[in-house]
Amino acid sequence: MQPTAQVVLVALQCFVVLFAALHNWIPLGTLNDVRGAHAAFPGHKLLLTTLSNVIPFSVGLIGCIFHFGRVYPDWLFYYLWIGYVLAVVFSLRAWWIPYFVPNPDLAARYKVMYASMHSILPERNGIKINTLHVILDSAVVAILIALAVVTAEQHWRPF
Repeated sequence: MQPTAQVVLVALQCFVVLFAALHNWIPLGTLNDVRGAHAAFPGHKLLLTTLSNVIPFSVGLIGCIFHFGRVYPDWLFYYLWIGYVLAVVFSLRAWWIPYFVPNPDLAARYKVMYASMHSILPERNGIKINTLHVILDSAVVAILIALAVVTAEQHWRPF
Protein backbone atom coordinates (compact mmCIF):
# COMPACT_ATOMS: atom_id res chain seq x y z
CA MET A 1 0.00 0.00 0.00
CA GLN A 2 1.26 3.47 -0.92
CA PRO A 3 1.08 5.48 2.34
CA THR A 4 1.50 8.94 0.74
CA ALA A 5 -2.15 9.84 1.37
CA GLN A 6 -1.82 8.56 4.93
CA VAL A 7 1.24 10.79 5.47
CA VAL A 8 -0.70 13.80 4.19
CA LEU A 9 -3.71 12.88 6.32
CA VAL A 10 -1.63 12.54 9.49
CA ALA A 11 0.32 15.76 8.83
CA LEU A 12 -2.87 17.77 8.25
CA GLN A 13 -4.47 16.30 11.36
CA CYS A 14 -1.38 17.27 13.38
CA PHE A 15 -1.85 20.84 12.16
CA VAL A 16 -5.55 20.84 13.14
CA VAL A 17 -4.86 19.42 16.61
CA LEU A 18 -2.04 21.90 17.21
CA PHE A 19 -4.21 24.74 15.91
CA ALA A 20 -7.07 23.79 18.23
CA ALA A 21 -4.72 23.39 21.19
CA LEU A 22 -2.65 26.54 20.81
CA HIS A 23 -4.34 29.29 18.78
CA ASN A 24 -6.11 30.84 21.77
CA TRP A 25 -3.11 30.54 24.08
CA ILE A 26 0.05 31.48 22.16
CA PRO A 27 0.28 34.92 20.50
CA LEU A 28 0.92 34.78 16.75
CA GLY A 29 1.08 38.48 15.97
CA THR A 30 -1.95 39.65 14.03
CA LEU A 31 -2.96 36.08 13.17
CA ASN A 32 -4.65 35.66 16.52
CA ASP A 33 -5.85 37.66 19.51
CA VAL A 34 -5.17 35.84 22.77
CA ARG A 35 -6.57 38.72 24.86
CA GLY A 36 -9.80 38.73 22.85
CA ALA A 37 -10.21 34.97 23.31
CA HIS A 38 -9.66 35.28 27.05
CA ALA A 39 -12.14 38.18 27.21
CA ALA A 40 -14.79 36.17 25.38
CA PHE A 41 -14.17 32.98 27.39
CA PRO A 42 -13.23 34.06 30.94
CA GLY A 43 -11.84 31.76 33.58
CA HIS A 44 -11.90 28.05 32.93
CA LYS A 45 -14.31 28.36 29.94
CA LEU A 46 -11.44 28.81 27.47
CA LEU A 47 -9.68 25.72 28.78
CA LEU A 48 -12.88 23.67 28.51
CA THR A 49 -13.50 25.02 25.00
CA THR A 50 -9.95 24.16 23.99
CA LEU A 51 -10.21 20.62 25.38
CA SER A 52 -13.59 20.05 23.70
CA ASN A 53 -11.98 20.98 20.38
CA VAL A 54 -8.69 19.12 20.86
CA ILE A 55 -9.80 15.77 22.28
CA PRO A 56 -12.09 14.59 19.46
CA PHE A 57 -9.55 15.42 16.75
CA SER A 58 -6.74 13.86 18.80
CA VAL A 59 -8.62 10.56 18.91
CA GLY A 60 -8.74 10.45 15.09
CA LEU A 61 -5.09 11.44 14.83
CA ILE A 62 -3.99 8.78 17.32
CA GLY A 63 -6.06 6.19 15.44
CA CYS A 64 -4.38 7.13 12.16
CA ILE A 65 -0.92 6.99 13.71
CA PHE A 66 -1.64 3.63 15.37
CA HIS A 67 -2.86 2.12 12.07
CA PHE A 68 -0.33 3.92 9.87
CA GLY A 69 0.75 1.87 6.86
CA ARG A 70 -2.09 -0.58 7.37
CA VAL A 71 -5.73 -0.68 6.40
CA TYR A 72 -7.74 1.57 8.70
CA PRO A 73 -10.55 -0.15 10.59
CA ASP A 74 -14.09 0.85 9.68
CA TRP A 75 -14.65 2.65 13.00
CA LEU A 76 -11.73 4.97 12.21
CA PHE A 77 -13.09 5.82 8.76
CA TYR A 78 -16.50 6.59 10.23
CA TYR A 79 -14.96 8.61 13.05
CA LEU A 80 -12.82 10.70 10.69
CA TRP A 81 -15.56 11.26 8.11
CA ILE A 82 -18.15 12.26 10.70
CA GLY A 83 -15.71 14.42 12.67
CA TYR A 84 -14.35 16.39 9.75
CA VAL A 85 -17.69 16.76 7.96
CA LEU A 86 -19.06 18.15 11.23
CA ALA A 87 -16.07 20.50 11.38
CA VAL A 88 -17.05 21.85 7.96
CA VAL A 89 -20.69 22.21 9.03
CA PHE A 90 -19.73 24.04 12.24
CA SER A 91 -17.36 26.31 10.35
CA LEU A 92 -20.10 27.13 7.85
CA ARG A 93 -22.45 27.97 10.73
CA ALA A 94 -19.86 29.93 12.71
CA TRP A 95 -18.15 31.87 9.93
CA TRP A 96 -19.32 31.53 6.37
CA ILE A 97 -23.11 31.75 6.72
CA PRO A 98 -22.92 34.80 9.04
CA TYR A 99 -20.47 36.34 6.59
CA PHE A 100 -23.18 36.29 3.91
CA VAL A 101 -26.33 36.41 6.08
CA PRO A 102 -26.44 39.14 8.77
CA ASN A 103 -26.24 38.06 12.41
CA PRO A 104 -25.73 41.21 14.52
CA ASP A 105 -25.28 39.36 17.85
CA LEU A 106 -22.56 37.13 16.46
CA ALA A 107 -20.91 40.06 14.69
CA ALA A 108 -20.75 41.97 17.99
CA ARG A 109 -19.19 38.99 19.79
CA TYR A 110 -16.67 38.42 16.98
CA LYS A 111 -15.63 42.09 17.14
CA VAL A 112 -14.51 41.48 20.74
CA MET A 113 -12.69 38.26 19.94
CA TYR A 114 -11.27 38.85 16.46
CA ALA A 115 -11.21 42.60 15.70
CA SER A 116 -7.43 42.97 15.71
CA MET A 117 -6.73 39.85 13.66
CA HIS A 118 -5.44 39.85 10.11
CA SER A 119 -7.98 39.09 7.42
CA ILE A 120 -7.56 38.44 3.72
CA LEU A 121 -11.28 38.91 3.13
CA PRO A 122 -13.15 42.20 3.48
CA GLU A 123 -15.57 42.70 6.36
CA ARG A 124 -19.14 41.81 5.47
CA ASN A 125 -22.23 42.00 7.71
CA GLY A 126 -19.94 42.92 10.61
CA ILE A 127 -17.99 39.64 10.21
CA LYS A 128 -14.33 39.64 9.28
CA ILE A 129 -13.22 36.07 8.61
CA ASN A 130 -9.66 36.05 9.86
CA THR A 131 -6.75 34.57 7.97
CA LEU A 132 -6.01 31.94 10.61
CA HIS A 133 -9.52 30.48 10.33
CA VAL A 134 -9.29 30.52 6.53
CA ILE A 135 -6.10 28.47 6.89
CA LEU A 136 -7.84 26.08 9.31
CA ASP A 137 -10.85 25.68 7.02
CA SER A 138 -8.51 25.00 4.08
CA ALA A 139 -6.71 22.34 6.12
CA VAL A 140 -10.02 20.68 7.02
CA VAL A 141 -11.06 20.57 3.36
CA ALA A 142 -7.63 19.14 2.48
CA ILE A 143 -8.14 16.50 5.19
CA LEU A 144 -11.42 15.49 3.59
CA ILE A 145 -9.67 15.19 0.21
CA ALA A 146 -6.85 13.09 1.70
CA LEU A 147 -9.40 11.01 3.57
CA ALA A 148 -11.28 10.40 0.31
CA VAL A 149 -8.04 9.20 -1.29
CA VAL A 150 -7.25 6.88 1.65
CA THR A 151 -10.83 5.60 1.62
CA ALA A 152 -10.62 4.89 -2.11
CA GLU A 153 -7.20 3.21 -1.79
CA GLN A 154 -8.32 0.98 1.07
CA HIS A 155 -11.89 0.18 0.06
CA TRP A 156 -11.87 0.18 -3.73
CA ARG A 157 -10.62 -3.10 -5.07
CA PRO A 158 -10.44 -3.48 -8.86
CA PHE A 159 -11.71 -6.74 -10.31
